[in-house]
Amino acid sequence: MSGAGNERQIQEEDLMDVAQDREQAHRLRKALQTLATNPNVGGKLQEMAQEVLSGRIGMKDAIQSEEYMGAIGDRMNEMRRAAENQTQAEREASREQFAKWQKEQEEQEAQERAERDGPSGAIVTGRRGGRGGASHRN
Repeated sequence: MSGAGNERQIQEEDLMDVAQDREQAHRLRKALQTLATNPNVGGKLQEMAQEVLSGRIGMKDAIQSEEYMGAIGDRMNEMRRAAENQTQAEREASREQFAKWQKEQEEQEAQERAERDGPSGAIVTGRRGGRGGASHRN
């Protein structure tokens, strides 16, 4: 979908019917965004993510859809087969790559959580333009 960037997107609150808490809703929305924008996903799985993010279908409806759940099952089977066909060296490299990725994700999530939940009094803003500035005079 080429216009996906211009569409309204759901917020974490819109996923609370399937998420256990706000943090899980945040992670789910982030995962949906990854699925929706990753060109390697494609097909029904990407369509499902785009539909949920745009609000055209609810997450609860998506997970109850045979079509979309079938797409998830198909992708899981592809991943399983690929893992089974890896050599020992490829498995070890994959584990290391995943560990690095996981650490980066945890750090990014911690930073996002701090920004989202941190005290608003500690926010530092840059110099404001506009009112009262030199450009205002003359």
